[in-house]
Amino acid sequence: MHASTPISSPFGEVPALEDGDVTLFESRAITQYIAHKYEGNGTDLILKDPIKLAIQTVWMDTENQRFDPPFSKLIKVALQENRGGQDVRQYEKKLENVLDVYEQRLTETKYLAGDSFTLADLHHLPGMHFLRSTKAKGWFQGRPHVRAWAADILSRPAWVKVAAMSPW
Repeated sequence: MHASTPISSPFGEVPALEDGDVTLFESRAITQYIAHKYEGNGTDLILKDPIKLAIQTVWMDTENQRFDPPFSKLIKVALQENRGGQDVRQYEKKLENVLDVYEQRLTETKYLAGDSFTLADLHHLPGMHFLRSTKAKGWFQGRPHVRAWAADILSRPAWVKVAAMSPW
């Protein structure tokens, strides 16, 4: 298995992955494939119980539909890729609302999908890493459970290695 060139994606973008006869694009599809293929090696990132898996899927979809869109808008503004008078506060508010929902959830469980680290948490790593390097880090102060969760997931050894390569 190896990371492929952008041409492997029909959109000509990364990420893309080729593994034998399988060619995948889109990061969440790639992470699910890897988690299934390497189940039992390291941390199992996909829950097996149908109810727990459904809960995990809810939080994976929440990241994809609620956390990532405003985060992506804010990062483009922060990197000055998207100028034109966007209402940055609108995206900040959406993201703060998501963090409020996470705060409530994390009063009940250690991780979003339950008591173990799963893809629902892993998919947040790039966003949480970036947010903690901006003025948005203040958003964690009033949300102690989000702050503890972020500190936990961002301190995982594999992520620490990835983050060491980050410009943020």
